[in-house]
Amino acid sequence: MTQDNPSDFSRMEPWQWPDPHWQGLIRQVRAGRPLRPRQWPGGARCAVALSFDSDHETNELREGGKSIGRMAWGQYGNRVGVPRIAKLLDRHGIRATFYVPAVAALTYPDEQRGLVAAGHEIGIHGWIHELNSVLPYETERDLMFRATDALEKITGLRPVGLRTPSWDFSPNTLRIERELGLLYDSSLMADEDCYELEMEGEPTGIVELPVEWVRDDAVYFMMHRFQSLRPYTPPEDVLNIFRREFDAAHAEGGIFQLTCHPHIIGYRSRIWILEELIAHAKAKGDVWFATHAEVAAYARDNAA
Repeated sequence: MTQDNPSDFSRMEPWQWPDPHWQGLIRQVRAGRPLRPRQWPGGARCAVALSFDSDHETNELREGGKSIGRMAWGQYGNRVGVPRIAKLLDRHGIRATFYVPAVAALTYPDEQRGLVAAGHEIGIHGWIHELNSVLPYETERDLMFRATDALEKITGLRPVGLRTPSWDFSPNTLRIERELGLLYDSSLMADEDCYELEMEGEPTGIVELPVEWVRDDAVYFMMHRFQSLRPYTPPEDVLNIFRREFDAAHAEGGIFQLTCHPHIIGYRSRIWILEELIAHAKAKGDVWFATHAEVAAYARDNAA
């Protein structure tokens, strides 16, 4: 970043910035070395990394905890969504990654222990699903370290991966991830395959396993009754989008990464999307289902 006083630039329009300023903004965090392997374990052509953001009540708690109805919706994620997802994954012998805010993990510690016992990964997802991208360094660092410690205490395993609650970085997020000694991040969108994150033009050793809104169930189903957020896409159309994303990843020999939420995908009229998608992927016969940590580690160690 440029060393000029940031307040000087806040009074300017972006087109008035000197070149070093906008160049510095771009250089904060960049996609570096691509990490697609020539093939995946066992000769698989494609890696499938399923993930579930178990936000539960923290979506409402982050906003002040005023809506008991929205917190009940969060509780559905624990009571119905996660058990339904866990049974589906167990039936197919698939391990997945669950990103859990520390407050949700502290509320439902047995959920996290049960998932770990079944072979799933628990990843960091902030403290209370806070908007980390607007926090000062000291606050963001404290929350991320506290969240990591809480997950380790509950599960007995220290998490190696982070999905930021806001799917965004502050200028300090990557620095904090390095201080945590993480293997990977899964919050950014500079590619469809894994890549190494760079900070100020320097490699960090941290793998990015990218997300994308098009591969997120919330985009198609999430609503807020008191706001103008009321999307609805027919489940058949959502399956078609996800299936086309998988088919293209398989054809290219890459990664199909998916993000779902237990309180969204866990309903009777939607859980079948996952069932159909898994069956479709399995029918290819050369697909590796793995946790995000397993995919990130393999990509790092076997990049072409």
